[in-house]
Amino acid sequence: FISSMTMFMSGLGANFEFDLKKIIALSTLSQLGLMMGILSLGSYELAFFHLLTHALFKALLFMCAGNIIHNMGNCQDIRYMGSLIINMPITCSLFNICNFSLCGLPFLSGFYSKDLIVEIMSMGYLSIYIYLIFYVSVGLTVCYSFRLVYYSLSGDLNYFSSNSFSEHLGMMIKGKLGLISLVVIMGSILSWMIFPTPYFICLPFIFKVMALIMIFTGMMIGYEFAKLSISHNLLSLKYV
Repeated sequence: FISSMTMFMSGLGANFEFDLKKIIALSTLSQLGLMMGILSLGSYELAFFHLLTHALFKALLFMCAGNIIHNMGNCQDIRYMGSLIINMPITCSLFNICNFSLCGLPFLSGFYSKDLIVEIMSMGYLSIYIYLIFYVSVGLTVCYSFRLVYYSLSGDLNYFSSNSFSEHLGMMIKGKLGLISLVVIMGSILSWMIFPTPYFICLPFIFKVMALIMIFTGMMIGYEFAKLSISHNLLSLKYV
């Protein structure tokens, strides 16, 4: 119960945050809740598998977020961001690939562990509460991730026009490019290494595609939620 509420409440809270570091921290807390949830159901191998795949894309996500915050003069408000793909193309591209991996989009590293966890959970004879909280939490994860993608890619840059952006080509970019290759391919490699015998999963079609349905539903809700004008009228924007 504690792990499921941690997963749900942190995902819900991240949808109302505008601080970039807090959103990423809450996403980490949500994924830890997911790991503890599947661990409490007895699948310790799956929990460890998700821990490893989550470490890959979350490390790169923190690196890209730190680079963005540094370039924006320590400003962490995502409402000041916009069209970062023009000023920081490599960093922003890697940042959004990691966001998609966090969502569980096929066939990035996050997909292999998250989809497997949801399917194993669907195979068990569990209460309707567990089904709902797991699937809604998957949708909330996609919702705040896509909201973050929307704020970083679309619109105009709302920060100072005199501010200078730089990719800092060097060791930082080499580390990012090394990590992105792991984000893309390491999920399948780890699944071969950790599970010598593949899991046999027999589910009805609706349960098989339910994770994808929640992902695309979360994308649409996140896009609409990011466009709400209430987010630009908050008083906190005046004091950042």
